[in-house]
Amino acid sequence: MKILLNNREEEFSKESITVNEMLSLKNFSFKMRIVKINGVLISKEKYDSTIIHERDDVQMLYLMSGG
Repeated sequence: MKILLNNREEEFSKESITVNEMLSLKNFSFKMRIVKINGVLISKEKYDSTIIHERDDVQMLYLMSGG
């Protein structure tokens, strides 16, 4: 399966994966983050049940604070 992840093409061996699977496979472990699929914000509670499909546009953004 090929997706667009943060504007880069990525390939996974499965035909579909959950958001949590993708985060684990890519070693995205930072707790403060936002995930969007095709422009739709995905809540953390739905990471296990939201499926990423072929050609989806996935944005994973880290939230940072500072001063």
